[in-house]
Amino acid sequence: MTNLSAHFTLEEAVLSQTAARLGIPNDPDLNTVRNMKQAALGMELVRLELGGLPININSWYRSQDLNHAVGSKPTSDHPTGFAIDFTCPKYGSPEKIVRAIKASNIQYQQLIWEFASWVHISFNGMKRQTLIIDKQGTREFT
Repeated sequence: MTNLSAHFTLEEAVLSQTAARLGIPNDPDLNTVRNMKQAALGMELVRLELGGLPININSWYRSQDLNHAVGSKPTSDHPTGFAIDFTCPKYGSPEKIVRAIKASNIQYQQLIWEFASWVHISFNGMKRQTLIIDKQGTREFT
């Protein structure tokens, strides 16, 4: 196992059932791994904010081809290694997670409650933009 931080590994960060199913390589370069290490440190802060409970990673790094295959925007921070989609079931709902992170001092670029099912966070900057994305579109999370 290659640790990105105390609780997050490179192996879980690149794991993708879609990539495996479609035969799409999902191997980050060294610069992207550095970005992933920075994002992992951010995720350690998230984990602490959520009471130190385990975090389930749904999607972290996506190669450009994989990002395209899953229908994500070309401007996504997943191909740079800075974005993570996750849940923390023992803490509570994705909405509860977003509220906790938004109320914290954690520095993030974007925090998104997506389709009432998971949380997206990006550590590529400190904009602290908090959004909801669902069937109705994209709007500010209040």
